Amino acid sequence: MKRGLFTTLLFIAGSLLLLYAQERDSIIVVDDAQLEVKAEKIFKDSVPPLRERPPVVVVDKSVPVPQVDPIEFQPNPTKAVIYSAICPGLGQIYNRKYWKLPIVYGGFLGVVYGVTWNGGYYNDYKNAYRDLALRNTANATGGDSWKDFYPNLNPDADGANTQRIIENLRRKKDFYRRYRDLAILVGVGLYALCVIDAYVDAELYDFNMSQDLSMTIAPMILPPTPTSKMSFGLQCTIRF
Repeated sequence: MKRGLFTTLLFIAGSLLLLYAQERDSIIVVDDAQLEVKAEKIFKDSVPPLRERPPVVVVDKSVPVPQVDPIEFQPNPTKAVIYSAICPGLGQIYNRKYWKLPIVYGGFLGVVYGVTWNGGYYNDYKNAYRDLALRNTANATGGDSWKDFYPNLNPDADGANTQRIIENLRRKKDFYRRYRDLAILVGVGLYALCVIDAYVDAELYDFNMSQDLSMTIAPMILPPTPTSKMSFGLQCTIRF
């Protein structure tokens, strides 16, 4: 009986030792797995990647982004004069004064109309005067353009009336020639005015007149001169 009890105790002690060894082995395995995971993580963190990713920049739309001001336009007076001399109105376009174009081209259209209209009548009266005044001379061309103005005139029948008509044709011819030449002079003046205007606009493009316009009045003393005595007065000064 004592042998059986001793055997039972040995069996129980052996079982307990076996269970303890199994628990120890399982704990060691778990610890090794954790160590392997930590080692792999440390290796990944310590080795840099072959290709670095660009940093991602997040723009906050609520924050205003500063804008760079464009370069301010500054016209060149020499270029403005050259452009305006080549073609009237081109200098105003270069200076960005577009509102002046209707004035410029409207003026030139009026000049062209004046030259054309007066020149046409001048040529008509000139031909009529020439044909009627020189019809009985050796240099007569045989023209009868005067009939466009006086179709019922008979120069051979009424000489006095013919002389009066010749004088009338001469006055008409000189009248329309004078206004044709005047229109040409106006065109030349308008051309020069366009060039001058383009130059002045380019020079004064960035001219800034102060809003503080003031006039000051101060006493003034004029020193005596050999021809006058000392005098007193007021001096007006305008600042702008």
